[in-house]
Amino acid sequence: MFFFSSPSTASRIEAFRAAEQQLLGYAKTRFGHRNQDPSRHEFELFDTPISKPEVIKKSSAKCQIHESSDTDEHSIHGVKVTNTQLGDGGEGGYPAPLVLLHGYANGSLYFYRNLMGLSQHFGRVYALDMMGWGLSSRPKFDLVTDESVFEGSVHETADDVDDDLKKSTRQKVAAAELFFVESLESWRKKHNLSKMTLAGHSMGGYMSVAYAERYPEHVECLILMSPVGVPVKRPEDDKRLKSLPFYLRGMVSTARYLFNSGITPGAFLRSLPLSRSKAMVDGYIENRLPAITCEDEREHLSEYLYQNSMMPSSGESCLSAVLEAGAFARIPLVNRIPNIKPGLEVHFIYGENDWMGYQGGLDTQRLCLKKPDDSPTVFVHGVRNASHLLMLDNYEELNAALIIAANGEHRLTRDTPRPIEFACNELVGYRSMHKSYRGAIGETHAAAFFRGGRFNIREQNEVDEERKAEENLS
Repeated sequence: MFFFSSPSTASRIEAFRAAEQQLLGYAKTRFGHRNQDPSRHEFELFDTPISKPEVIKKSSAKCQIHESSDTDEHSIHGVKVTNTQLGDGGEGGYPAPLVLLHGYANGSLYFYRNLMGLSQHFGRVYALDMMGWGLSSRPKFDLVTDESVFEGSVHETADDVDDDLKKSTRQKVAAAELFFVESLESWRKKHNLSKMTLAGHSMGGYMSVAYAERYPEHVECLILMSPVGVPVKRPEDDKRLKSLPFYLRGMVSTARYLFNSGITPGAFLRSLPLSRSKAMVDGYIENRLPAITCEDEREHLSEYLYQNSMMPSSGESCLSAVLEAGAFARIPLVNRIPNIKPGLEVHFIYGENDWMGYQGGLDTQRLCLKKPDDSPTVFVHGVRNASHLLMLDNYEELNAALIIAANGEHRLTRDTPRPIEFACNELVGYRSMHKSYRGAIGETHAAAFFRGGRFNIREQNEVDEERKAEENLS
């Protein structure tokens, strides 16, 4: 039985739960398809007891927001949506249950706009608070980083590991990944899921790859929504920073200093006066998510993010363990994904205005093509009018991308907005190797479609002129 460890933590949990309930209400009433029958969908918030990941030091295993007499037991919080009229995974041609993992500093209800629509195709949809975030257990991120973390890990001997990368760094990466991977595996066992359609956003995408490497037999399809840590850092990435305006270079330099000092965004927020930290989160939601026009929705999403960030630090401390400054992985995924089980479908999904580079997805596809009998099959999709937070910017088209990835395009209605499929030039023209009925288009079109982050968005009239010129030439 859980009880709150302090009044301040208790009040934050209460405020977080209230915001969660509001977002859950929106999921049920505002974001289903107009022909969807809400009575077919059952929503359930859950707290699943799991075993403590062995990588957490015993002295740090105690949860900081829930106290229990059993320090070896933690819990994973989340929401489950059941479509009572669909067969379960593997029945009637329906896919394995969908498991959604959120991005850095987010939570399960960041998918509130997606849940109802996705449950049209998936018999069960689970959105989880990853270990150390939301209302899942929050032990201190104090991990065992000796050679034991390499047991069953790819990081000791795999070809994708840079020989120059220090062994101590590889151990920290492996330990950080185990924190999330082992808690997810324990949760999967408790729910008796033999197979999952595993979909992760940003940092959740990164950890989804780490899970699929370790437990490929339980992943039916791997979907990576704007995943962090895919590309290898190149010299031109630093040159691009130098070309930014002075004030932007200053912002990036400050962010890198905080990162290298081990100061997470959550730690920075908690160091500020309460009124200022709340104003920063409110401003972030308003500026980053213009698609959310309803004031009450924006208010409750901001409160959800704010209370999540203000609770004790845990999962957020993974940042510098797995990433370098600039959001480059210490062990990039582009070299790891080709070594996951052959035949697994891996789908990259990026927003049109995404600050994550779509090239990482195409480069991974190209590498997998070099050894098609030994690698996964990779697809790349683009979602219009969306940035990095594509589940909020354009939830309908993202839902369609997820459903197409799980072989459900034939179940989409004719008026459903569909994503664009892209492919590296070596693959364009091979219709049998494309996922969408319409086929995929090549890298030149991808470069025109993906406009980069908000500081790198071209004027719309410039884009329109380029497209008219291309049409005239054709």
